[in-house]
Amino acid sequence: MLKPTWGWASLPFLLLIWIVAASQVPSYVLPQPWTVAQEAVRWIGDGSLWKQFRASMLAELAGFCSAVVVAVLLGMAGGLSRQFRDFVAPLNSLFMAIPPIAWAPLIMIVFGLGFFSIVLVIFIAAMFPMAVTIQEGVQSIRGGEVRAARTLGANPWQLLAHIYLPASLPFLTAALRIGFSQGWRALVAAEMIGASQGIGWMVSMGGQIGNSSQVLLGIALIGLMAWLMESLVFRRIERHYQAWRAD
Repeated sequence: MLKPTWGWASLPFLLLIWIVAASQVPSYVLPQPWTVAQEAVRWIGDGSLWKQFRASMLAELAGFCSAVVVAVLLGMAGGLSRQFRDFVAPLNSLFMAIPPIAWAPLIMIVFGLGFFSIVLVIFIAAMFPMAVTIQEGVQSIRGGEVRAARTLGANPWQLLAHIYLPASLPFLTAALRIGFSQGWRALVAAEMIGASQGIGWMVSMGGQIGNSSQVLLGIALIGLMAWLMESLVFRRIERHYQAWRAD
């Protein structure tokens, strides 16, 4: 059973601020929450909202899952091999210093507008932070545990399966949280630049036609999805593996 906390008061407080602010300006500038709710009903009624949400989630999952696979391989390799870690360190620094959305125009020039370009932007946004987090997790594993396993005759594959992977699980879940949020932000921005559907496109089109209710509906969906993934998925997974963290 969920216990009430002060966190439950933050969203009603934000809603109250919204209502007060909207009452001070014209509705076409900042509509009231119930006006946005009416806009949501209209989008749901004709099936458009599900179409935009599905397009965004497919792109996010494709880019994010691809990034997870590569990040785990690079992160484990970087954590286990100093030479490989030194080799990829400048690349990690370069790609993490450049905002992922800065790559979007070039990617769309090379590959054109559409699904693949958006997925590639998400991949770049999510993969490098995850790889660095996983690498740091592998590096933090205590040498005594590895030496003890080797003393008992563990081979490299057994070390990976029984020492490195289990001990890295808390860092892996933290990496998933970071990667999903970074990819989600990049997705929305990329859709605003070069997509014909999706939540980011929905926000962009609302701004172009002056429909602030549509813009706020898209913003609400972006925030709601990020909050649900954080609260219902990643935090629960991270708490589950909290006991695995090295002291």
